Amino acid sequence: MIATPVEDRNGKLGEYLEHLQSMALELEKSIQAIADNSLVPLEDSVAHQQVLASRLSELARDLSQPGSDASAVSAAPGDENLMQQVRGAAEKLQTLNQNYAALLKHSSHSVGLMVSLFRCYRGQMQEDSGAGLNQQTWSCQG
Repeated sequence: MIATPVEDRNGKLGEYLEHLQSMALELEKSIQAIADNSLVPLEDSVAHQQVLASRLSELARDLSQPGSDASAVSAAPGDENLMQQVRGAAEKLQTLNQNYAALLKHSSHSVGLMVSLFRCYRGQMQEDSGAGLNQQTWSCQG
């Protein structure tokens, strides 16, 4: 049996929706891995995100190509419901992506601060000089 253009488009839209939802789950996993300071789950999630992003890109390209059977077909009755689900999943993914980006930016800044702190492991105890001062302080020298 040969799939009609409407069935083909709905199949691709359905797959696109599933991948959007999977990507949202992967972002949630990454956010949780960062919160837990757990590297292996974060690495696994990022790898899954790369695969999903690649397939989402392919599907988006297929669905938007002018002149293809899938894009030339007018909306079928069930197509609008599927499109609403895709839009909802895309909005959720956009919000998660913004949160994830902010968390990564904050984490990168924190990591930079920690690297800076640990880079000064050569810190030494020094005595302040001056009249009557004999206090020891810890200082980092870069």
